[in-house]
Amino acid sequence: MRIDILTLFPEMFAPLRESIIKRAIDAGALQINYHNFRDYTKNKQKMVDDALFGGGAGMLLTAQPIVDCIEAIDPDRKSHRIYMSPAAPTLTQEKVRELAQHEWLIVLCGHYEGVDQRAIDLCIDECVSIGEYVLTGGELPAMVVIDCVARHVKGVIKEDSAANESYSHGKNWEHPQYTRPREYRGLEVPEILLSGNHKKINEWREKSARGVTPPAPPRRGDHD
Repeated sequence: MRIDILTLFPEMFAPLRESIIKRAIDAGALQINYHNFRDYTKNKQKMVDDALFGGGAGMLLTAQPIVDCIEAIDPDRKSHRIYMSPAAPTLTQEKVRELAQHEWLIVLCGHYEGVDQRAIDLCIDECVSIGEYVLTGGELPAMVVIDCVARHVKGVIKEDSAANESYSHGKNWEHPQYTRPREYRGLEVPEILLSGNHKKINEWREKSARGVTPPAPPRRGDHD
């Protein structure tokens, strides 16, 4: 899969150059390119933002450098283009799997008060949010989307890992999981997991699927 990221801050994407994503890039399963759309602005000051028509706080990213950047990358419109926006539908595992079916994604990261709507109308196929809250820019949400999508690209992780995890089959949780040692601080691995009976183990895992994060301890002064 090819992913092109449009951002004013390419250096923020250092996490995508580490761990599993880095190994996938090195192996050729992923190609990630970074484009600073400031390089495409046509004004001498290299400005990419301006005041809002109609008034309002903050500055808005102008359409020209974004549109020119996208058209330079993909003149024949072969990619699927997404814009990270808190006003968009929230990302789900179903949407992740849908995005992973595309061979080429372009991801636009907004900043300031957002992007001139004409850039979205001219170049963007869909807008995506990672939650109902506002961040200072689209870089962190873009990394979340790319990390999620990359897990479903062949050659990034083992297929079993992507197929059998939380939200793989709807809104379910993973079952509790254990590794060595067999006993730790008085807590033992459930005996069924040591039995070698895979049918019984799978039945136990299905029945035990739940949220595995323990509740927060009571605060001082809380009462039963």
